[in-house]
Amino acid sequence: MISVLTVCRELPDNYQLYGKPVAAFIFEQNESIEKLGVEYEYYLIKKGGLKGYIFHVKDFAKFLRDNGYKYDIIHAHSGHMGILANFQRSIPVVTTFHGSDINNLLTRLLSIFSLILSKKNIFVSKRPLGKSIVKRKAVVIPCGVDFDIFKPMDKNDCRKELGFPLNRKLVLFGGRFDIKVKNASLAKRSLENLPNYDLIELKGYKRDEVAKLINACDCMLLTSITEGSPMVIKEALACNCPIVSVDVGDVKELSKGIDGVFISRYNSEEISENIVLAVEYNNIDSRSKIEFLDKQKTATQIYNIYVDAIKGLN
Repeated sequence: MISVLTVCRELPDNYQLYGKPVAAFIFEQNESIEKLGVEYEYYLIKKGGLKGYIFHVKDFAKFLRDNGYKYDIIHAHSGHMGILANFQRSIPVVTTFHGSDINNLLTRLLSIFSLILSKKNIFVSKRPLGKSIVKRKAVVIPCGVDFDIFKPMDKNDCRKELGFPLNRKLVLFGGRFDIKVKNASLAKRSLENLPNYDLIELKGYKRDEVAKLINACDCMLLTSITEGSPMVIKEALACNCPIVSVDVGDVKELSKGIDGVFISRYNSEEISENIVLAVEYNNIDSRSKIEFLDKQKTATQIYNIYVDAIKGLN
């Protein structure tokens, strides 16, 4: 049994799924890897920003001492977390870079320390890896999708269950309206001249409800300013849901060769036109094109990274 300490941000109550104070994709990823013989504990960062990480340096050291440095691996999620995790040198560190920690120049420079000191570095897509100053010890492993939850379902059945009208065009926004980086203002402007269309906010739904929500809607819309490898896009693809997205994160790379995905400029008129095209698009089969994203396959890849890090292999 491999013992892993996950170091990540603590989420406030209104952002939580599963009743857990960690990002859903981290929790789901860990659940999948646990099946392979891994046990997880969590060290959660409560204060954000660089000052928040500095604040936790002494507390993290005390946490490790109190637990007898019992972990085989520390898995840090983001470059900042990787810096904190590498303040100790007794336990090998694996750091996952999700995109925002490489997209921003300042955080990219700070992340150099984590890139150099970590035993292994995981990038969720090729784009942030391409921006990384240090590429050795790096591998691309996207966050996997739960194909048992995210699958095609009957649209009308899902709408009835969620209480949505059957006679409206529903566009699912890929996030919460109040998260600035999601760029909801552009999405709202894009629907201003589409009177029979409703923009649905992805907020307050449980995980299985998100799958039904995707199937209830006519298309997914992503207008984010920055992303790494957005889970909502992969989940929409698994549900055979048409997508309109700006060229952000790995969306263009991931959707290459898949019909029913419309990549747009940051232009409300173009996005509006593509929404109309996407909503009318039928017989999309994106699910079969992303089978490599099955969460159990990506879990095996990460497990192998742990084994190599413990053995000291680069």
